[in-house]
Amino acid sequence: MCFVRHVGHEHLIGAFVLIREVHGVLGHELADERGVLLEALEESTNESLDPFDLICHVAFDRPPLTRRERADNVRKRNVFTKYGEQAREVLGALLDKYADQGLESMGEIEVLKLDPFPALGTTVELVKRFGGRDQYLAALREIDAALYEPA
Repeated sequence: MCFVRHVGHEHLIGAFVLIREVHGVLGHELADERGVLLEALEESTNESLDPFDLICHVAFDRPPLTRRERADNVRKRNVFTKYGEQAREVLGALLDKYADQGLESMGEIEVLKLDPFPALGTTVELVKRFGGRDQYLAALREIDAALYEPA
């Protein structure tokens, strides 16, 4: 990992900025274009790390948080108290999805067609819990921001 830190420092910093600003699949594609192989870096840690934490860990020797730890930190801060109980149920399931699979799985409404969401309701019903599509997408952006706030 020291070799990666020394030789790839500029590439890692560029990928760090890209992934922090552009989460999900697009961020991964941009990092890959810059020559950062996130999968190879992740394999070297043996943990379920968010690309942001992975790059910070490798480039800056910052202790990483796992995706589960990030999700738990959001829950502890009670970020979603403004939402009703039914919407919070969906948000909790989205945080679990992030902890298990990362942000790529959260960024689209289609994620609501995957387990465990069908057990909670149809996609339309789940989006209505937030007041509509725009409010649901705003809640996704809020999750994204909350995941990266300092604990």
